[in-house]
Amino acid sequence: MTLTKVLAMVRAFRAEDSATPIVLMGYYNPIYSYGNERFLADAKAAGVDGLIVVDLPPEADDELCLPAMKAGINFIRLATPTTDAKRLPAVLANTSGFVYYVSIAGITGTAAPDTSKVAAAVTRIKASTTLPVAVGFGVKTAEQAAAIGATSDGVVVGSALVEAVRTSLDGEGKATAKTVGAVADLVTALAAGARRARAA
Repeated sequence: MTLTKVLAMVRAFRAEDSATPIVLMGYYNPIYSYGNERFLADAKAAGVDGLIVVDLPPEADDELCLPAMKAGINFIRLATPTTDAKRLPAVLANTSGFVYYVSIAGITGTAAPDTSKVAAAVTRIKASTTLPVAVGFGVKTAEQAAAIGATSDGVVVGSALVEAVRTSLDGEGKATAKTVGAVADLVTALAAGARRARAA
């Protein structure tokens, strides 16, 4: 995969859907190699709405965050269980779109979030911002999505979708007739869980 291919995928998606927000998440190096100014222009033209660049701290906002926001692309920042009251204002200062709360300390997909701790953290973050707070890391089931969605504005799922793809591949690692259905079924279940929480 390359950044050029990602932007081509965004353009293809936008040809069919102009309403669903698209947020690209990754590391800074591919953007830096592509060229910041060129990337922001191409991303905006393709239809990207936001960026999550996990290795660019607030101290480097001049590098990409502020130019992205000037270009009309949201720059979404991560808050974590270790983001204390002293650090939180810096994290929120130039964040736009939403705040992404990482529900567990560690590697994504390896543990389940503690919903009571997540609820307390979301409440603390919301006391300092009017932005929506979405929660991710470790959400794998509809029940978890419902529990997390009950106290947050959104639920982020990544590793569980990757696992759904992985377990549907053939012996050579290629997609099978089950792949699309496996992902669609999981997304449907997760979305139903999150919506159930919102309706409660």
